[in-house]
Amino acid sequence: MNNPTMEPITWEDFAKIDIRTGTIVAAEVFAEARKPAYKIKVDFGDSGIRTTSAQVTRRYSPEELIGKQVVGVLNFPPKRIAGLKSEFLLLGAINEDEVTLLTPDKPVENGLKIG
Repeated sequence: MNNPTMEPITWEDFAKIDIRTGTIVAAEVFAEARKPAYKIKVDFGDSGIRTTSAQVTRRYSPEELIGKQVVGVLNFPPKRIAGLKSEFLLLGAINEDEVTLLTPDKPVENGLKIG
């Protein structure tokens, strides 16, 4: 069902979004963030290892994130978050204050394009 408040996009709009698979290689508490969050590094294969911040502390510990395959948007411009250079957007399903990360249901190569 379409959300009546969302403006439709074209296939060309969607094609501009660079969404790829990656594997979390590091996760630690982001003490400088205003809301509880982790600093996360993800290996996106040929697109390199990139850093971001994620407010996923209610569902995950840093230890259980290591090795988890995830999905991220790579072509947003870098953004500063409490002094951290965020280099991609980690995708997740949001339910109030709780985020569940989007993950491939089977292991895949890092850097695969989502389409």
